[in-house]
Amino acid sequence: MRKLAKDLGVDLVLVAAAHPGEMVTRGHVEEFAARTPAMPEVTASAPAPTSTVPPAGRSGDRVTRTPIRGVRKHTAAAMVQSAFTAPHATTFLTLDVTATTELLASLKTDRALDGHRIGVLAIVAKAVCLALGRTPALNAKWDEAAGEIVEHHYVNLGIAAATDRGLVVPVIRDADRLDLVDLADAIAELAATARAGRTAPAAMTGGTFSITNVGVFGVDAGTPILNPGEAGILAVGALRRMPWEHHGEIALRDVLTLSLSFDHRLVDGAEAARFLTDVAGVLREPGRAMLLR
Repeated sequence: MRKLAKDLGVDLVLVAAAHPGEMVTRGHVEEFAARTPAMPEVTASAPAPTSTVPPAGRSGDRVTRTPIRGVRKHTAAAMVQSAFTAPHATTFLTLDVTATTELLASLKTDRALDGHRIGVLAIVAKAVCLALGRTPALNAKWDEAAGEIVEHHYVNLGIAAATDRGLVVPVIRDADRLDLVDLADAIAELAATARAGRTAPAAMTGGTFSITNVGVFGVDAGTPILNPGEAGILAVGALRRMPWEHHGEIALRDVLTLSLSFDHRLVDGAEAARFLTDVAGVLREPGRAMLLR
């Protein structure tokens, strides 16, 4: 299989990402190669291209050229494949999450939780797992080769992490089975591993839904691109203290925006809105999580 992939110029990591939970077959590799434009290779015998740009690093250089390889190359190929395969649509919701931040503040004073870093992202992840149970279309994939829609009865949650090598999306397996503390610990562990550059390729495969936290960069909202093989991705915006209507009056409240991109082949607008409303409901009133199943 590796020889076939090499001959066709295909990265097996990306093929596996497009078929989460499946054993990669010859057909998968050939199908991926047919959909992905081949990158021209420069052989040792080919003459070196001439350039008026001096090598990077010298004083007076006006540009820097960096070879496209590694994580950034893999990410770029996956994003291009996703953008030109799945019809993307995005919906947004801005909401008051003061009840969530108050809950987190109270958890920080609980000595039983010493050593655990529970933040807004962990609450969002828990809310997503609960909401996916009510909107299974967002936890599915479009299998073009088989002519089937594959609905997952588990949640393998991808958490996007920006690193010096580029964007990586490691996966928390069976995230829907974890309680809030375990989910927070899993997020912290994969983030630390990603920052250290130790995320294994296998850890970035098999996701069924993803979350990207653009708020850490001070961004309020965006239109995230789906990971190949996934029906949805949720962007979490910056948490801001701002004037907001509360019980008929204007008060300073903690507010953020959620941005949900989804595959319109699998998910219609009503389903996307229902999912986003369920996630928002938990963030507005964390006690609502007790009502979801």
